[in-house]
Amino acid sequence: MPTLILAIAELFGTALWFTPNAVLPDLMALWTLTPADLGWLTGAVQGGFLLGTLIIGLSGLADRVDASRLFAACCLLGALSNALLPLAGGLHGAVTLRVITGMCLAGIYPVGMKLMVGWTPGRGGVGLAWLVGMLVLGTALPHGLRALAALDELSLSWRGGIWSASLLAVLGGIMVWRLGEAPRHTSATPGQGLRLAGLAAFRISHFRHAAGAYFGHMWELYTLWALIPLLLAARFPSLSTAELGFGAFALIAIGGPCCWIGGAFSARLGSRRVAQFALAGSGLCCALYPLLSGLPAAGLIAFLALWSALAVVDSPQFSALSAHACPASIVGSALTMQNAIGFAISMLSLLILIPLWQTTGPWLAWLMLPGPIIGLWCLRGYTRRQDTAPSPT
Repeated sequence: MPTLILAIAELFGTALWFTPNAVLPDLMALWTLTPADLGWLTGAVQGGFLLGTLIIGLSGLADRVDASRLFAACCLLGALSNALLPLAGGLHGAVTLRVITGMCLAGIYPVGMKLMVGWTPGRGGVGLAWLVGMLVLGTALPHGLRALAALDELSLSWRGGIWSASLLAVLGGIMVWRLGEAPRHTSATPGQGLRLAGLAAFRISHFRHAAGAYFGHMWELYTLWALIPLLLAARFPSLSTAELGFGAFALIAIGGPCCWIGGAFSARLGSRRVAQFALAGSGLCCALYPLLSGLPAAGLIAFLALWSALAVVDSPQFSALSAHACPASIVGSALTMQNAIGFAISMLSLLILIPLWQTTGPWLAWLMLPGPIIGLWCLRGYTRRQDTAPSPT
């Protein structure tokens, strides 16, 4: 039951991240924004998330206070900043609010992973697979909402959509507040000075290997998700807005249940083997995609679905491996710092690779290939014995 509660609460909390993406056209009309302005608006939450993860990871905050209380507080503050978005009055106010929301998300997603590890001792790969699977569904949601809006089947006003996301975040915070800390957790002593707790984890060899593999994975993942609508539009130029939205939603959302399946396999095979299989598979997809121009439409869709699934199945397993490698006293800070660096790498990949789409076309996939290759190389140093051993305390 705690696994399900945390997974649902994570989905509700991260609704703050994704739901506003579905109302960008309304905000453009309201504030007469340009496409360049949208870059600031959409990038503000990512920048806030990066800043928040750095603060939490470096300060050790996730291990110095009750993680459930921190999660709940960030849900409430994030819900407030999100609910104020329709009242921002223009771009500058909206960007400020989205930065605040992003910082709050740093206390929801990585801290939620720490809570899940605590509530699933010895089965972190399974628990985190449920949590990340929910996040994947949240990532796909804006595409589905855009598709419904294009069909005039979404009658909810754009303000109502934003406020509904805030309500979900409040519910997620209440759920985790009532759940509390895992029984085996001990409350950290407040009053400890600030310490670079997240960086201290990199002194641990197996954490470095798991984190390095995660960083390689992040070079590929978000760029692939951003490319999926472009790949569909390039291959099927006659698709309507609704068809393109539903297609992108399905191809990204498939990663959610596949994460859950990967989690089930990790209970038998270990997180390392599942992560290696997924990295090798997604790397092979990167290598093959530019060579498949003659593939029939159904075959191409199936290939993209497989690629999308393989690219994310390993994500929760990296976090499980990292948590296994760390003492329980720094797990929260270590996972948060890993997220901070990984997310910075994904932003760098998006900034470098997406602008190259116009000139490289499908060959852009080869520029994503170094991510899985580096991930596999890093994961070689993480021994099977460490993968299956219980978490140190």
